[in-house]
Amino acid sequence: MSTDTADGDNELRERITNFLRRNFPQIQMHGGSAAIAHLDREKGEVTVQLGGACSGCGISPMTIQAIKSRMVKEIPEIETVHADTGAAAGADGDLGGTSSGGGMSPSFPGETTDDGGDDEGPQAPF
Repeated sequence: MSTDTADGDNELRERITNFLRRNFPQIQMHGGSAAIAHLDREKGEVTVQLGGACSGCGISPMTIQAIKSRMVKEIPEIETVHADTGAAAGADGDLGGTSSGGGMSPSFPGETTDDGGDDEGPQAPF
């Protein structure tokens, strides 16, 4: 790899990292992380790995879709974005739950389900 190619890759990596920080600050604010797992400048492909609190988060599929659609619009060198959380990845590399596999549904404080038992579940704190 020539020095020019390496410099170009480093510059593109920096632009992708800045794009993620600027457009998706909620990832880091909520205890998650986003890192470039793979970059192929010639093909215009990047793989972004979400980690930390993103793994298992019910909002991750929406964040992934937003990253995919917005990055190709804002960074002209990127034509294809692959992104996942690495947890229960589906056939297309997205978080499980966007495919028809099993898995857990997110739950929220105070939310209850009627399973026929007498336990009403957790009470809301207010």
